[in-house]
This record gives sequence, structure tokens and C-alpha cells, in this order.
Amino acid sequence: MGMNQTPSGERLHIAFLGKRNAGKSSLVNAVTGQKLAIVSDVKGTTTDPVYKSMELLPLGPVVIIDTPGIDDHGELGLLRVSKARQVINKTDIAVIAADCREGLGEQEQDLISLLKKKEIPYIVAFTKADLCPEIEAERKKGHTPENEVFVSSNAGRGIQELKELIGKAVSREGEERKLISDLLRPSDIAVLVVPIDKAAPKGRLILPQQQVIRDCLDCGASAVVCKENQLEHMLSLLKENVKLVITDSQVFPAVDKMTPPHILMTSFSVLFARYKGNLAQAASGARALDYIKNGDKILMCEGCTHHRQCGDIGTEKLPVWIRKYTKAEPEFVFTSGVEFPEDISGFALVIHCGGCMLNQREMKYRLAMAGDQNIPMTNYGTAIAYMNGILERSLKPFSVLAGQKF
Repeated sequence: MGMNQTPSGERLHIAFLGKRNAGKSSLVNAVTGQKLAIVSDVKGTTTDPVYKSMELLPLGPVVIIDTPGIDDHGELGLLRVSKARQVINKTDIAVIAADCREGLGEQEQDLISLLKKKEIPYIVAFTKADLCPEIEAERKKGHTPENEVFVSSNAGRGIQELKELIGKAVSREGEERKLISDLLRPSDIAVLVVPIDKAAPKGRLILPQQQVIRDCLDCGASAVVCKENQLEHMLSLLKENVKLVITDSQVFPAVDKMTPPHILMTSFSVLFARYKGNLAQAASGARALDYIKNGDKILMCEGCTHHRQCGDIGTEKLPVWIRKYTKAEPEFVFTSGVEFPEDISGFALVIHCGGCMLNQREMKYRLAMAGDQNIPMTNYGTAIAYMNGILERSLKPFSVLAGQKF
């Protein structure tokens, strides 16, 4: 990822949904002004969700998602439908493409009900409007919902109106989310502890570190970056000017010992537990580690699909630390990327990564699923802090600086 590229997790996700041959792919191409999706008269041409990150005016950075038809059938077709429905969990706004000659059938109505249940804004785009002018005219005689539009991808008609509807439907709630800028004031100094080990990408910082640095700069604070073996020297140089120390979770215990009690301390992972989801839920979930027994199943979730190396935190380090803390032999199940089981009732605990590669809606969907099934859920850094007896200290910056309680 280029340094000037907006991460996928920070982009608005727009999904195009509907039946096979409803004109979804043609509509995607018309809205984006690019041939992103393969268009064919053959039903089922789109067999897997297709993701494209791009700049879409006037919305800015977005992820456009073209999906398989929701009316596919057969063993393989049902798998495609399942993939299309999975996309909904990360969708910020949905565009339902419906052939204007067929209107909204049972499958589209079911889709609308699901979107309403998940509180996802949606627009109905009646496609192929150039083939049915009389239907459009007749429908417009009555009360036309504000989220409906007639479009023709071939003629380019209604496309700008659709874009404007998308812009109006976009929720701006995410703009109020803060990563660290509400914890710092202009001229404050934050020290970021960044280990350089086998898991660190060569020649660059990982995404959470990049985002924290940028947020520091945006609020007028200064970010000082060092490795864990340089922290004591850095604190001695900066003396009383350090407001906050933020560390990689893997060196949490060592950084805790090196950071004087009067300096606030937390981790990148704890920051992301608040930014992407629910820090109170993560803190509560970590305490479930006290009740883990032999044979309990723990779901370990990684939001991205990076190549796992020797010493990987999710698959190697955390299981070792959990066995040592619990004095038990639980069973670990690992998932990555978009794979997240709908039924997690058989697990005693879910431990998730920080979720930097997932958008907020996807992360909150996973948290809500855990909550609905009464399964405790936490994330890597919060679990590490709890097992090392420093969870309360890692939460203190939010109560002291942001007035939040956990």
C-alpha cells in the first residue's frame, strides 16, 4: 500500500446487489466510469464478489463491490449467494439493482428487509429504464420513494442522480470517531514504541502505526518513534514532556516497567479496540480468560490475510501466553480475512486482531454477533494487557483524557 493511499478499512463500502442479469455489473461500470466488472448476457457471470478501491466524486475514497446474483441456485450457486450476503456485513450503503420490467420481487424484498434490520441505508436502482419508459412513467405518477431511481447504463441516464442519492444516504457517523486526536492537545508529545522483528514489514511501518502517527500530526501533537530498547533513553531526554506512551502489544510488559507511573500508557491494539468497535466489550471479554478450561474452544481472528511468519502473534505467541496464563489446554481455531463463522456459540472466547484492515461496520457486525450469542470477545492487545496485569493502566488514558469509563 502506498503511503498516500487510503486504507480499505477507512473507505466507504458501496455494494451492488440484486438478481443475476439485473444489470449490476453494467451499473458498476456506469457509476465508476470504468470497466471494472465483466458484463455478459449469460446469467451468473459474476461468480465472486469483486472489490475495487477507487476515488468516486463527490464521495471520495470508496470500495465498490460487485456481487453474485442473489437468485443463484444449485450447490455452487448457493455458495455464491452466501458470499453475496456476507458482503452486506461490511456494506455502508447498498444499491439494489432491479430490472425495471420485473420490479421488486420476493428476493429483493427479503434483501430490503435484511438491510433494514442491519440499519444499512439502501437505494433501489431500476435498471434498463431505456427498455421500459411506460413503466417508469406509470410508477412516477404515484408516490415515488426518495431512495428510488430509474437508470440506463447503456444510455448513461439516471447515473448522476444515483450518485447524488448515494451521497445523501451516506451516514457521516464515522467522522466523529477518533483514533488518538481526542487524547492529545497541540504540542503534546506521544512516544510510539515500535519493535522491529520478523513480523515487521521491510522498509515500512504497519498500518496502525502509520494511522496513529498521522492522527497525532492532524491534532498538532508530536509523535516520537523508537524501538523498545530505546524507550528509557527517549523518556530521559524528553523528561516531563511526554503525555502518552503507545506500544506494540507484544512488548507491553517491558514497556510497562520502563514507563514511569505518572506517564499514561496504552497500546496500538487497545486504541483500535475503541476506534473500530467497543473498548468496554473488549475489556470485559478479556476477563473471560480467567474461566478458560481444558478443551474450551477459542476463536482467533485475523482481519487481514498476510503471510504468517515464524513467531506470528495470533497463531503462535498468543496461544503460548494463553496456555501459560490459564494453565489449561484450550483448542484454538484460526480464521483470517473475510472468514468469520456465523455460529460462534461453541466457543468460550473470541480474540480478534485490531481490525485495521476491516471497516467499522464489519468490525461492529462481528462484535454484535458475539454479543447476541453471549460469547465474550476481546482483541489481541487487550488480552495481552489483561494477562500481564496492566489492563487498568492501558485503559486509564481514556478515562483521564477522554472522560470515558470502562
